[in-house]
Amino acid sequence: MRNYKVGPEGQEVSSVVLGLMRITTMEDDAIRTLVDSAIEAGVTVFDHADIYGGKDHVCEQRFGDAVTFSPAERERVVIQSKVGIRRGWFDFSKEHILEAVDGSLAALKTDYLDVLLLHRPDALVEPEEVAEAFDLLHASGKVRQFGVSNHTPGQIEVLKTAVRQPLVYNQVQLSIPHANLIAQGIAANMGGLDQSISRDVGLLDYSRLTGMTLQAWSPFQQGFFKGVFIGDRENFAELNDVLDELARKYEVTPTGIAVAWIVRHPANIQVVLGTTKPERVRDCVAGSDIQLTREEWYRLFRAAGHKVP
Repeated sequence: MRNYKVGPEGQEVSSVVLGLMRITTMEDDAIRTLVDSAIEAGVTVFDHADIYGGKDHVCEQRFGDAVTFSPAERERVVIQSKVGIRRGWFDFSKEHILEAVDGSLAALKTDYLDVLLLHRPDALVEPEEVAEAFDLLHASGKVRQFGVSNHTPGQIEVLKTAVRQPLVYNQVQLSIPHANLIAQGIAANMGGLDQSISRDVGLLDYSRLTGMTLQAWSPFQQGFFKGVFIGDRENFAELNDVLDELARKYEVTPTGIAVAWIVRHPANIQVVLGTTKPERVRDCVAGSDIQLTREEWYRLFRAAGHKVP
């Protein structure tokens, strides 16, 4: 497993993150097997959100009911959760952040979150309110580190006008076909080419300059919940041919190669899985150890339909 050092203190975390948004209907034994298998494979980071499961804290509760860590085991894993999405609106108010975190801690049966992310940008955000909530959570020991999700550089800078804690993570959508984050920079200033349009206002470069770690959600989706691209030969025949070829070369699965493509980037991007299958976790972990060549990386990029001018 490839590991990264993140944050001001250089905390070591796994490059593969296990997301728990699909465990609602799983039995306790199956959840424990999934988590144990991930840890055995080298995964140290477990991703939650207060809204996962259809109702508040459902998936967090399932995790808390099924998984028990000893104090020593708890210190070796990173549990992160997200707040701010309500039914039809977003809420970064001090009151909601504090209430949501207390709900997450109770559901997860833990005394603290290693990481708290603001889930999606709240257009009505008051940075001072966020700062007050973060100060209380940090001082009380309920949250150790903070970050955001789906935020632009400008939105992060607005938060920084008041927030005192480092914003360490930003979780964003990224896969080989859905790679606006990377593709725009490659085609910058190319008039008439849709790929040249900036949709994230330079987020990738900003993250590297400021030391924020990006976490890639939906790493196997072809777009915004348009389906998985791996095995989809109707829409991505060439990409799947290259995935299969490289999978044979490196003796992993095509899924492993899709992970390898993301972790090959020098920004040290974490890959957030949504699987409930231990074998798929192992496939992804195997891919994280592969160092694709530059030629192979760009070949996958082109096969997904992106332009290299």
